[in-house]
Amino acid sequence: MNVAVLLILAAVLFYLAYRFYARFIATLFNENNDNPTPAHALRDDRDYVPTKPVILFGHHFASIAGGGPIIGPTVALLFGYLPVWLWAVLGTIFIGAVQDMTVLFASVREKGKSIAEIAREALGDTGFFLFISFAILMLLLLTSAFLGLTAVSLTSLVPLDMMRLAPDQTIVKTVLVNGVPNAQIGGISSTSLIIITAFAPVIGWLVYKRGVSVKLAVPLAIIVCIGSILFGMKYPVSLDPEVWMIILCFYTLFAAGIPVWVILQPRDFTNSFLLYMGVIALFAGGVAAGFKGVTFSAPAFNLAQGASKLGPIWPFLFITVACGAVSGFHALVAGGTSSKQVARETHVKKIAFGGMLLEGLLAIGVMIAVGCGIAFADFVNIAFPSAAGVKANPILAFSLGVGGLLDKALGIPPVYGTVFGILMVEGFVVTTLDTAVRLNRYLFEELWQVVFKNVPKIMKSYLFNALLCVVLMYLLAYTNAFAAIWPIFGSANQLLASLALIAVSAWLVKRKKTAWFTVLPAIFMMVTTIYSLVSLLVNKYLPKHNNALAVTDVALIILSVGVIVLALRKWREMRKTPKAAAV
Repeated sequence: MNVAVLLILAAVLFYLAYRFYARFIATLFNENNDNPTPAHALRDDRDYVPTKPVILFGHHFASIAGGGPIIGPTVALLFGYLPVWLWAVLGTIFIGAVQDMTVLFASVREKGKSIAEIAREALGDTGFFLFISFAILMLLLLTSAFLGLTAVSLTSLVPLDMMRLAPDQTIVKTVLVNGVPNAQIGGISSTSLIIITAFAPVIGWLVYKRGVSVKLAVPLAIIVCIGSILFGMKYPVSLDPEVWMIILCFYTLFAAGIPVWVILQPRDFTNSFLLYMGVIALFAGGVAAGFKGVTFSAPAFNLAQGASKLGPIWPFLFITVACGAVSGFHALVAGGTSSKQVARETHVKKIAFGGMLLEGLLAIGVMIAVGCGIAFADFVNIAFPSAAGVKANPILAFSLGVGGLLDKALGIPPVYGTVFGILMVEGFVVTTLDTAVRLNRYLFEELWQVVFKNVPKIMKSYLFNALLCVVLMYLLAYTNAFAAIWPIFGSANQLLASLALIAVSAWLVKRKKTAWFTVLPAIFMMVTTIYSLVSLLVNKYLPKHNNALAVTDVALIILSVGVIVLALRKWREMRKTPKAAAV
């Protein structure tokens, strides 16, 4: 099949969804700029900060996109490119974008409260406790998966011949591995990561303290991005993966407590341009490849091999694609940081629905790049290595795919596309890490309010809660490889999305508004993800005596069933009143 057809068709469907479906949701919520948003009403210049749409979109998109819509579709390609395309398009429009927009709107209307607090308002204190406990577990799995994967990919090495480079080339620095020269691709990304993070406080200070306009901040951020890449190609940083894990733990601990304008916002803002350029490059490459007649090396359907490595296509395709179609983590971002920074209600549609559509388009571009830019056998060997001691590295598979696609479509030498591909991912995996740890810190602080009548002083400390998040993240990542954590993370992530949709549905019905468009996706995702958790428990964790993940799996099932029971009880209560029954 022509790759341009799949890409352009997805873009058209996403445009129509934004034009009509997003407008329907905005009308349902009575979108009105006369309503003061929490960013203005509760402004403290720490968490509640009225933010210009272009900057907030950059923060929101960088936070929700992260590595999920790249890693998920890359791994799921093992099922074939058509199943991935169908789920990325339909899931994004009817589930992912709906969840993101409704949660952000509800949070804005509820003074910037988290989705857990919205669940409390709709389902009571017990629902709040169950919901927040589930969210904490999901975030722990997310940060653990990304911590280990980031540490591996930041040390990625690629044989020169895979990028068609001669042994005496001077474009990238090399090291010898068993006598074979390898490019330090991960080292380039490491240097870029360090430089962008170091410049983030400077950009934040200029914008928020010196009043520098966005028109000047944008070119400055782009210059930092480009400069960090050029410097990285000349001076790549080479560290052991375990050292990187420790460094990232200390970084996220620090970033979880300082004001958002110091690192979180400006770093996301700067990194977002790499991702924007990546989406543009993937789209341009996909269209050009279509006109040049480039075909997929990946099969359209590969259900047997996919089932042997990942499990049956239902439910494992859906949980593997993860953030490329729908993500519960988005609900935590929307209610955790973004709702506290929305300046006007009309920005909600652009930031939430628009952000998820762009993420869906990114997922389609990733699927095309990996499916066309790298030999399918090479993809399988990198993403699903059979050799003992070799760790899965889907980020490297994606990076090589970008290099191959841009070479075939636009004539760009593979080395530049490969470097750009790994830079696209790394900045945003780390962005997801620091945002997720910060959100988990918020959730722990809210949890202690329920558990204790008088919260001990130490448990009110940002340092205590952030340190708890970081230590648990490190322990789980250190004891489990990415391949073991990703399936249960995907299940928990999608299950959290269904729980968020349940909470929003209860919130809507309580206000006598229609909720079919949130209830139906919630039911589908609930059935799919609970089945996947049971399958993982019975077929993988218990037979392999993986006690940590088995206990986590059981806890997730119990907590989600508890939320479902509470929601059904609440629904019966509301149906007893004539008005609610009419709704």
